[in-house]
Amino acid sequence: MANVLNIENLTKSYGDRLLFGDVTFGVDQGDKIGVVARNGTGKTTMLRIIAGVEEPDSGTVTFRNDIRIGYLPQEPVFNGATVYEAALDNDCDPRAAAVLAYRDAIATGDEASTHEAYNKMDKLGAWDYEDRLRQLLTRLGFADFDAPVDKLSGGQRKRLAIARLVMAEPDFLILDEPTNHLDITTIEWLEAYLKRSKATLLMVTHDRYFLDRVCTKIIELDDCEAFVVEGNFDMYLRRRAERIEAMAAELARVRNTLRREQEWMSRQPQARAGKAKFRIDNFYDLKERAQRRHVEKDVRLENSSSRIGSKIFEAEGVCKRFGDKVILDDFTYTFARGEKLGIVGVNGVGKSTFIKLLQGLLPIDSGRWDLGETLRFGYYSQDGLRFDSNKKVVDAITEYAEDVELKEGIHLSPMQYLQRFLFSPADQQKYIHTLSGGERCRLHLATVLMRQPNFLILDEPTNDLDIVTLGILEEYLADFKGCVIVISHDRYFLDNIVDHIFVMEGNGVIRDFPGNYSDYRAFLDAQPAEPKPAVAEKKDTRVRADRPQRMTFKERREFEALESEIAALNDEKAALEAFFASGENVSGDEFDRRSQRYSEIGPLLDEKEMRWLELSEKQ
Repeated sequence: MANVLNIENLTKSYGDRLLFGDVTFGVDQGDKIGVVARNGTGKTTMLRIIAGVEEPDSGTVTFRNDIRIGYLPQEPVFNGATVYEAALDNDCDPRAAAVLAYRDAIATGDEASTHEAYNKMDKLGAWDYEDRLRQLLTRLGFADFDAPVDKLSGGQRKRLAIARLVMAEPDFLILDEPTNHLDITTIEWLEAYLKRSKATLLMVTHDRYFLDRVCTKIIELDDCEAFVVEGNFDMYLRRRAERIEAMAAELARVRNTLRREQEWMSRQPQARAGKAKFRIDNFYDLKERAQRRHVEKDVRLENSSSRIGSKIFEAEGVCKRFGDKVILDDFTYTFARGEKLGIVGVNGVGKSTFIKLLQGLLPIDSGRWDLGETLRFGYYSQDGLRFDSNKKVVDAITEYAEDVELKEGIHLSPMQYLQRFLFSPADQQKYIHTLSGGERCRLHLATVLMRQPNFLILDEPTNDLDIVTLGILEEYLADFKGCVIVISHDRYFLDNIVDHIFVMEGNGVIRDFPGNYSDYRAFLDAQPAEPKPAVAEKKDTRVRADRPQRMTFKERREFEALESEIAALNDEKAALEAFFASGENVSGDEFDRRSQRYSEIGPLLDEKEMRWLELSEKQ
C-alpha cells in the first residue's frame, strides 16, 4: 500500500512535562488507526500537531503532496451563523461556495446575480451536492437548517461538524473523540460510514466497540513512546498483555543479573583500574535499566457507599412537560436495592432532564416522589465541574471536605485522596483551568464518590475518561451495593454495567427493557421491518422558491427507461386489441390470460405516463 503519512521523531512537552518523545510511525493508504492512551499523555496534542494546528518541539510530520485532510476537533468551531451556512463552510470545494452564492443571490432578489449563480450551480454540478447535504443534515437530526449555530447543544455541534467533514470528502480523516456527545443511533451510523469509507483514518476515541469494529491498527502512547499493533482493539488488548508480561520477565532477568554483578563489584579492589572497564560500564547500565520499572498507575476506587435502607425510591404518576414537549407522562416505578439501570434515547428526548427531575433539581407538574430516609444521591453530570477554574486542584477538593472517610475507621486527607485518582502532589498544585478534559472528569468523579453516595446517577460518565479508568469504574459499579442509573452512549460500558434499560421514545413514553444494550439491539434487529412514515423535510423556501426542480442522475435514467417501457406497453395493448377484433379461436384459459393482461395494461400505462409527465417537467 502507498504511504500517505510519515511521523518521525515527534517530541512535545509542556514546561518540564514530556508528553511524548521521538515518536515515529507511518500510515498507509486505507489504514484505519485508533490512538489509545491514558488521560494526559498527549493524544489530542498529537492529533493537533498532525493536523497542523499545533507545532511540535521537534520532529517532522510529512503527508503525501496530493492528500486532502479533514480534521474533527473535540470542540468544533464554525464560521457560518446558521446550521446550513456552517455545513457549507468548506474553502476547498467550489460547489459549497456556489450553493452559498446562489442562496445569497435569491435572498437579495437581484435577477442578474441569481442568473449568474444559477449557471454556476449548473456548471459545477452543485445541485446534487446541495441535495446530498440536505439529506445528510436531515439524517443527522437537523430539521431547521436556519437554526443559529450558537444555540446548538454539544451533540448538535458535533453532528454538524461531522456533516461538514463528510461533505468535504477528504482522503485522510483525523478524528478527536468523534463519538463524544452523540446518541447511540448516530454513533452506529458513523461507525457504518467509517467502515465502508475508503478514506484513511487516524482517530482518538475511548469507545471500545467503535475501536473494535472500525480500526485495523491500534497505536498506544505509553511511557512517552508509541507502540503499534496490527489488528482491532481486541487484538491490541492481547498484544498489550503480552508486552507487559515480557517487560516484567525482562525486568526480573535484569535484576537477577544485577545482583550477581553487584557481588562482583563488591569483591573487587576499590580502584577502578583494578576492574574490567566494560564490566563496570555494564553494571551501571544494568542498574539504570533495573530502575525503569513498568508501573501501572490506576485510579483506586474504594467500594464504600453509605448504608441503604429497604425503602429506596418510588415514583407515582409523575408528569412533566415543557410547552408541547412531554418528558414524563404518568411515570410510575419503584427502584430496588442493587438495581443497575441504563437510560438510552436520541439526543433531545429528555434523558438528562429526567434524572434532574428524579433528584428534585427540577420541579414536576404532578405526581409524587417518595424517597427513603437513608437515600444519598451522587450525581455525575455531563455539565462537569462547577469549581472556580482559578483555584488549585487540592484547594477545590478541600472545599468539599478536609477529611475523607472511605470506610469505617479509614480516613484520608484531600491530598491522599486525590492521589488515588492519579493526581500527584505536583498535579494537585495545578490550576483547574489548565487540566485536560480527562483530568477534569477524574476530579469530578472524585468529588462525587468522596461523599459515599448509595444512589449513583451518572450522566455520560465515559466522555473524556481513558479506557483503563473506564474499566476500573466498571468494576467499581459492578460491586456497588446501592442503586445505579447510567445515561451513556458507550455501548460497551452499558453492556458491562446495567441489568435493564429505560428506552425513552419521546412524548413521555418510557419502555422498560430487561437486559443490556446488546440484548436490546438484538431484539430490535429481530423485529420485522415496518414501513416508515414519510418525514416532511423543512424546506428552505427562501432558496427553493425560485429554483427550478432538476432531475437527479437516477431520475434521468428512469426517464429514459420510461420512454421505451411506455412504447412497449402501447405495442402490447395494440396487439391485444387486434387479437380481440380478429375473432381468432384460442382455448378458454388463453383467452382469460390475455383478457387479464389487457385489464392490467391500462392502469400500468396511466401510472408510467403520469410519472413521465412529472419528470418531463423537470427536463
